[in-house]
Amino acid sequence: GKRRRFNSSVLEDSEDSEDSDVLVRKVFAKRRCVINEDESSQEQQFDQTSPAENASAKRKREALAKLQELARQRATRTPSGSENCEDSDDEAEIEEEPFCQLLLTAPEGSETDSGSLKDFIVDDDEDDDNTEHVKSGKHLQQKELNASNSKLLAYYIPHCNPYEHFQRIVKAFLINAIDGTFLSSLYDGTRQKKYAQDMLLSLRYLDDRYIQPRLDNLVSRSRWKERYKERVDCYPDVHITLENPTNMSCQACEMNRYCKFNVLLFGKLYNSTTLEADDFMSDDKQVLKVSLVCADRTKLYHNLKHFKYKLYVDCSSVTKLDGVEDEPVKDTVERLFSRLEETGWIQKKCNDLENYMNNADSFQEEK
Repeated sequence: GKRRRFNSSVLEDSEDSEDSDVLVRKVFAKRRCVINEDESSQEQQFDQTSPAENASAKRKREALAKLQELARQRATRTPSGSENCEDSDDEAEIEEEPFCQLLLTAPEGSETDSGSLKDFIVDDDEDDDNTEHVKSGKHLQQKELNASNSKLLAYYIPHCNPYEHFQRIVKAFLINAIDGTFLSSLYDGTRQKKYAQDMLLSLRYLDDRYIQPRLDNLVSRSRWKERYKERVDCYPDVHITLENPTNMSCQACEMNRYCKFNVLLFGKLYNSTTLEADDFMSDDKQVLKVSLVCADRTKLYHNLKHFKYKLYVDCSSVTKLDGVEDEPVKDTVERLFSRLEETGWIQKKCNDLENYMNNADSFQEEK
């Protein structure tokens, strides 16, 4: 009889309450001093009908009855267990979710088990401890993942700093300038010697780690149209000039701007891996009028996009100006590389790339 009257009082409370019941009931279960005025009279009646009962056992029965009533209401609202943690009230959704999960996994015999309330009622301190434990666990997993990635990177790129990568790339370009099939044989897997594989690794490192992420970032933070980006990608040479400002649609982002820069795109199309130039429509040019921001972004994007090709063209010019004939390719490459290294030419090119990357990282987002 007592259990039935107590259940009905809980039902009336849950029906009259506009906010989430879970957080309130959690406080009742652990803190006897916090009692709503609406329930005080009913609690007094319950105390008068059973004055001899132990206070601790009474609190356990109250909490268990309320949680069982909540579980029954949830089961009535949503037929599937996976939906029991969903609530139409946005304010109650975050607070009720942990209790829903506990109810779904609670044992049926918890009414007679003196320690079973620990499965339902969790102290605030324990919640904080569990949260900190989850956070520390995730942090530990992230550290382990980072360490694993570092080991994997060290395995494929052992003891190699960015400048060493750059030196390998210069050597590969010098070889290809003499033997035009070297780069293509690298990418198709024909050359399997260690020095060739190291060069291929450095070339991919330049593309995938240095250049491409910054190109993607520059485009994603702009309003460029895909057609304009494709034009900049196709032409290895660019010349940007200041003209009379005109209030018009920018030909890069198609926004209404004061456009005062002409972007002249020209040069031969080339293969992005073998760097072999294509003579098809070699004299083709594009002139586009753009705004100040798009002009600055175009210059930076173009410098990064075509840096590798420009470096290869410079290496080819070095071999053409050498004038030494009847010398093994290996000896020629070593001699030219040593000369470029001694004059600081390689370091200067590497610094240029670093400046381009830094400027791309700090370039503002277009409003």
